Amino acid sequence: MRKILLLFCVFGSFTIQAQTTEPIQCDRPDQTETPSIVPKGMFQVETGFTFQKNDEISTTNSLPAVLWKYGVNENFELRLITEFVSEKINAEEISGFTPVLIGFKVKLCDEKGIIPKTSFIGHIGLPNAASSKYKSDFVAPEFRFTMQHTLSDKLSLGYNLGCEWDGMTPETTFVYTLTTGYSINNKMGCYAELFGFAPEKDKANHNFDAGVTYLINNNFMVDLSSGIGITDNAPEHYIAFGFSFRI
Repeated sequence: MRKILLLFCVFGSFTIQAQTTEPIQCDRPDQTETPSIVPKGMFQVETGFTFQKNDEISTTNSLPAVLWKYGVNENFELRLITEFVSEKINAEEISGFTPVLIGFKVKLCDEKGIIPKTSFIGHIGLPNAASSKYKSDFVAPEFRFTMQHTLSDKLSLGYNLGCEWDGMTPETTFVYTLTTGYSINNKMGCYAELFGFAPEKDKANHNFDAGVTYLINNNFMVDLSSGIGITDNAPEHYIAFGFSFRI
């Protein structure tokens, strides 16, 4: 009887917490990272599975990618990214963990007039913290400035600008994203997005994606999204689904 009462107390406290905290803000499922910081003392996990067709002979699947976040204070969060990928080119298949990324997000300013809510995200890829087939030669840094405007009670505009390195060459890849988010109701939201990558010594590729999110409670969200390549050198298409929670 005591065990049953304890379970009710634990479940009840979690439900009350989910109802009293602000709804969870996630960096998935779109490519645009949110400027929001995980609440102080809370641990957040964002995980998703992606199935991508690159071209007629190759596919890349993420099974899964996981973003682990911890709120240090209202202005700063710690971040860890792990990803298991499976690739197929013709009849050859390889799989394993890509280099672990460690980093942080820091709030720079709140939204005020034309000034967007802005945060800075920085990561470093650890070359040896990966499966043997995916180890890189060098430390691979990446960073983004992530901005967001509130256009109305239901509509928002977000965008990212940044750079990343693959750990194999010193060449820079520039990254951009632009997304519009719309709140259908208190539980469901949707978005449409443009994003792209511009390597220093290669042609840029541009993509379009869209998706929906559903809030189970303020601490748990599920998502579904899909995207297509706009330019010839972009992946043909992908579909992804995932979930996020915080405790």
